[in-house]
Amino acid sequence: MQLERFSFGDGPALIDSLLALVLSGAKTATCWAARDGKLTEVGKRMVACDSTGTPRVVLETVALEQAPFDEVDEDFARAEGEGDLTLAWWREAHRAYFERNGGFDPKMLLWCERFRVVRLLQPWRDS
Repeated sequence: MQLERFSFGDGPALIDSLLALVLSGAKTATCWAARDGKLTEVGKRMVACDSTGTPRVVLETVALEQAPFDEVDEDFARAEGEGDLTLAWWREAHRAYFERNGGFDPKMLLWCERFRVVRLLQPWRDS
């Protein structure tokens, strides 16, 4: 069975920086706009790719819930592993991301996913 492939982020630099956070163990959560659909479910495994489309890691969803953007908490923001790990940083970065990708509203619903690394697939570059 072939696993579904995806990339974090919306451009090469962001894709690779988010993947590096996953591979380092710093990033164990992600989110997306509910308007984009329920892209996973608990127990589902997917392959995260780098910006060249190379498969790098198999991830498994361990938790999934919906929450309004303005109700995402500090714990989830920290689990995303980005920036200075604060909720304020998370809100600013994700507001900018959603503005670039279909629009932002502080009450917009998000799918909030927690995942675990199942298996590394390819060596990751040092850069």
